[in-house]
Amino acid sequence: MKIMLVEDDKTIASGLEFSLQQEGYETVVCFQASTAENAITEKITQIDLFLFDLSLPDGSGYELCQKVKQISDKPVIFLTALDDEVNVVMGLDMGADDYITKPFRIRELLSRIKSVLRRYNKDPNEQSIIIYQNIKINRLEGKVYKGGTEVLLTALEYRLLLIFANHIGQILTREQLLEKIWDIAGDFVNDNTLTVYIKRLRDKLEDHPQKPIVIKTIRGMGYRMGE
Repeated sequence: MKIMLVEDDKTIASGLEFSLQQEGYETVVCFQASTAENAITEKITQIDLFLFDLSLPDGSGYELCQKVKQISDKPVIFLTALDDEVNVVMGLDMGADDYITKPFRIRELLSRIKSVLRRYNKDPNEQSIIIYQNIKINRLEGKVYKGGTEVLLTALEYRLLLIFANHIGQILTREQLLEKIWDIAGDFVNDNTLTVYIKRLRDKLEDHPQKPIVIKTIRGMGYRMGE
């Protein structure tokens, strides 16, 4: 899943790029409208979603949105410091799918991205079946199977497994896991509780829980499902 970000403030752009990549997205970053226009023409088939700052030194996000929509029906979200109904309506009338007003929390932006992608049926996190090694997760049924046999998980164990499955190959820190569980469940989960639930998942999913290969510990960094 690839996102193009057009933001002239390099500090903001760098922070957003890092956060997006931590969530597993590939990124293309431009700081000017002219560079972005060329990238849109050359790479639009590779881009799944566009994030456009409205105010750019040599143009505007409006113009970029028009260019995207003329070529292909790809989702566009505006980043704007203008909390102004006229500007918001103008952007939406041009075909933008959503907007978010600066300053914003990264979790809010990620939520908006996933919501827009769902409307375009392009959210990888919404796969109905996820398979890794001999583990199969059926999201429609809310069930997990190991080697064809159903594994009974508690609600929190299931949510934790989904977080890993939605980020296969990505190292997740304990802080990220705690934040994601909080976002999904709204329940308070502390560091000790996380340790317990990871152990329970391993006991149920691993052939040899003391030598896990499904959910691995990456020393000094966190945990990872997959290579």
